Amino acid sequence: MARPNLPAGGGNLSRRTFLAGSGLALSSAFLAACGSGGSAVPAASGAAAGSARQGGTLRIARPPASKAETLDPASSLSAYEYLGALYSRLVKLNESGVVQPDLAVSWEMSSDAKTWTFDLRDGVSWHDGKPFTAQDVVYTVQHILDPATKSPQAGVLSSFISGKSVAAKGTSAVVFTLASPNAEFASLMAGYNCYIIPNGSAASIGTSGIGTGPFKLESFRAAGPGRVVRNDSYFGPKPKLDAIEFSSISDTQARVNALLAGQVDLISQTNLDYATAQTVLASPVATVASVKNAQWYTVPMLNTSAEFKDPRVRQALAHAYNPKDVLQLGVHGSGTIARNNPVPPTEAYYLDHGLEYDPEKAKWLLNQAGRSSFALDIYTSSYDSVLTPLALALKGSVEKAGITLNVKNSSADSYYTDVWMKKPLMTSYWYTGRPIDQLLNQIFRSGSSYNENAYSNPRFDQTLNAARATVDDAKRKTLYQDAQKLLIDDGGSLTPFFADRLVGISKKVAGYKEYGFEFDYLNIGLAG
Repeated sequence: MARPNLPAGGGNLSRRTFLAGSGLALSSAFLAACGSGGSAVPAASGAAAGSARQGGTLRIARPPASKAETLDPASSLSAYEYLGALYSRLVKLNESGVVQPDLAVSWEMSSDAKTWTFDLRDGVSWHDGKPFTAQDVVYTVQHILDPATKSPQAGVLSSFISGKSVAAKGTSAVVFTLASPNAEFASLMAGYNCYIIPNGSAASIGTSGIGTGPFKLESFRAAGPGRVVRNDSYFGPKPKLDAIEFSSISDTQARVNALLAGQVDLISQTNLDYATAQTVLASPVATVASVKNAQWYTVPMLNTSAEFKDPRVRQALAHAYNPKDVLQLGVHGSGTIARNNPVPPTEAYYLDHGLEYDPEKAKWLLNQAGRSSFALDIYTSSYDSVLTPLALALKGSVEKAGITLNVKNSSADSYYTDVWMKKPLMTSYWYTGRPIDQLLNQIFRSGSSYNENAYSNPRFDQTLNAARATVDDAKRKTLYQDAQKLLIDDGGSLTPFFADRLVGISKKVAGYKEYGFEFDYLNIGLAG
């Protein structure tokens, strides 16, 4: 599986569909990484400061996607840059994960958290001039839930809504009647698969790209080039750019070379490795932007395997590595230690709890599990620049606990089909920013198709159910924190760190911010 078509896995969906997630990972504009041995990397300099000027065309290089690439948001296989430009959602998240208006201007939850009413924005038009109405929202949700669509978001929503659960209230309001309470429901509608499409458009939306977003489609070819132009009828502030042109370049180094040659202005869906970032920083025409804690790196332990059925073995591995060393060796210190908690520290419901480095305790746990020594393969690939350094760092760090890891490199093209969720131990990663209810339920709930650890804990599942059903914010926060503690203490997640994503960008670009793989389309542009 190739990474610009990112991980996803539901049913047999490519994991690429899901990785971008519902993310909102707001970037800073400058690189602040640590070099090996703790030496600081020079801050990115020469990037355009201040606001972008009006007009101009931004050129973005993307990795090539599958010929099956689609502009249908419900099942998109990699067209993340297009989605945020072309479409709008009912709601969106800000950098703190707080739900904000988009096509809905307000929403109300019933006292039992089972009925949600969204009041819609007036005067919004589709790119073809037709008026936006509540029926478009109804149709979009039904399209997401349709099994034929194979939307990753269907697994998130289908446990408490069906196609009959959503109804138009006139033309300017939509009512969701949930089968079970969910006080976090509004945040789930901010998922990147939840962009609203026109009523009846399922057969054509994959190529037409008709939305209500700040840009409209001029051209698109799956796995090839494309272009979007400013939508002067957009309901919000108008974007600075006249147009955005997308090119498809297969090799990471070729994308970097195009940036350094001034042929493109920004490289998307590409996390630069440390050495390449230094090359870009030394360029007179380009620099590196750091998207803080944009990705969380995991080492899934397949709980259904003979190696990790015993929770003591999982806990031993969680105690066996030194997170400071792994962070330094894996990403040159450019990130944040996670201590095996997959919930980022910026999340409002984050619990400051984790399993600490303790090789002696790791040895004791292994002995208790009947394993005086423990050796196994850890699988990795060049699919992402951090996966192999992470595996090597972990290998060296766990030796003091008597654990021997044999690093096995697999083909990037087949890693997420032949290795992921199949081998007992592997490296993986996700994008941060998804709502906590989606993160914990979609990636760790028993039976979820994205549960890469095959983790199953009825008490954990019941705690998540209780959190969803709790209207009181303080009590709901406590329940989500209880779920985090259960997951961590049970060895359900081996998460060494959150890493900053390093993005290659021209010094001509101003106003750059990134939300997962969605740019701040209104403010990004070219310097005056």
